Amino acid sequence: MSSSRTASSGPIPARPRSRGPIPFQPGPSEAETVAGDGTEPEAGINGQDFGDGASGDAVPGDGAAGPVIAGAGPAGPAGERATVRLRDGGPEESPRYAPEWLQLRESADAAARAQDLLDPLRIRLANLPGRAGLVVHDLGCGTGSMGRWLAPRLDGAQHWVLHDRDPYLLHFAAVASPRSAADGSRVTVETRRGDVARLTPDALTGASLVTASALLDVLTREEIDALADACTGAGCPALLTLSVAGRVELGPADPLDAEIAEAFNAHQRRSGLLGPDAVTVACEAFAERGATVRVCPSPWRLGPDEAALTEQWLRGWVGAAVEQRPELRERAERYLRDRLAACAAGELRAVVHHSDLLALPRPAGNAS
Repeated sequence: MSSSRTASSGPIPARPRSRGPIPFQPGPSEAETVAGDGTEPEAGINGQDFGDGASGDAVPGDGAAGPVIAGAGPAGPAGERATVRLRDGGPEESPRYAPEWLQLRESADAAARAQDLLDPLRIRLANLPGRAGLVVHDLGCGTGSMGRWLAPRLDGAQHWVLHDRDPYLLHFAAVASPRSAADGSRVTVETRRGDVARLTPDALTGASLVTASALLDVLTREEIDALADACTGAGCPALLTLSVAGRVELGPADPLDAEIAEAFNAHQRRSGLLGPDAVTVACEAFAERGATVRVCPSPWRLGPDEAALTEQWLRGWVGAAVEQRPELRERAERYLRDRLAACAAGELRAVVHHSDLLALPRPAGNAS
C-alpha cells in the first residue's frame, strides 16, 4: 500500500527518490482502464463503462501526474464520481513508501497471506446475484501486489480499481497487473489517484470486493468505522490483509528484543493510529454492523533466504523504536549492529506476526 503514514511492518523513511531503479513502462493516466491483454481499453463489466473513470470535472493535479479525481464526500459536486477521499495535505505531500520497499516485501507478503480465507470468499463471490464479473477496489494498492496475488486465485472476469496517492505507483501497478483469472477469464484494471481516508457506500456502488494490504494499522478508529460503514452499507465483502499484530519473535533471542518491540508498538499507536490494535477494532466495527468476520494469522517467516528484506525491516523496526524512545539510541545502535551481523551471516530468524481479516456483510438490501 501507499499511505501518508509509516509502513506497518517496519517503516522505510521518506526520502527524495528518482523514478528508478524499478524498470517499468509508463502506464495509463489516472482513472484510465487498462485492457487485460494489452489492447485498447474497452467497456468494463457488469454493464459499466469504465472508460476514463471520471464523470464531471476533474480537480487539477500536479501537472505531470494527470487529473486527480475529486473525493467521495457526502456533499460533493453534482455529477462527481465517488472515489477515495484525499487526506488533508493533498497530493503535494510527498509519498511515504519507496517502491523498492514494496517490491522487496512482495514475496514475503504473498507467502504470508492467509489461504484459509479464500474459500469462504470464493463462495460469497460465486453467489453474487446477477454476477457478470467481479469489480474489486484495492485501497492503497502500492505497486499492485494484492492484485498479482489474488486475481489469479479467483475465477471469472475481473475489473480492478486501483487506488493510491502516488501516481508512479499507480502506473507501476497498472502495467504489472495480472492479465487473467484462475479460469483464464480476462482481468482489466483502472487507476484512481487518491489516498485512503474514508469511503462512502456510494463509492462502492457495483463493487464485488474491497481489498487492502498493510492498511488497517495505519488508520484511526474513525477511518476504520468509515470503511466498515462503506463496505456494509454497500453489502461488499472486505479482505484486509497483513495488519501488524504487535508481536515479533527473533532467534537467537536478545535481552533488548521486548523493549524494542514495545517502543515500536507505541510508535505505531502515535497520533491516534491503531497500530497493533487495528484488527480488533476492525472486527468489532464490522461485527457491530452485521458482518460475519474471520481472522487468520499471516506471519512473515524470515530466514537466510530473505536476508535483504530482514535487513531493511530491522532498520525500520529499530529506527521507529528509537524515534519513539530516544533514550534507547545508544543501546539500540549496538543491538542493530549485532542483529545485522547475524543477518548477514545467515544466523538470524524472525517471525513478524500479522493478521488477515475477511468481513462478509449482509448483501445490500437484505433486511434480515
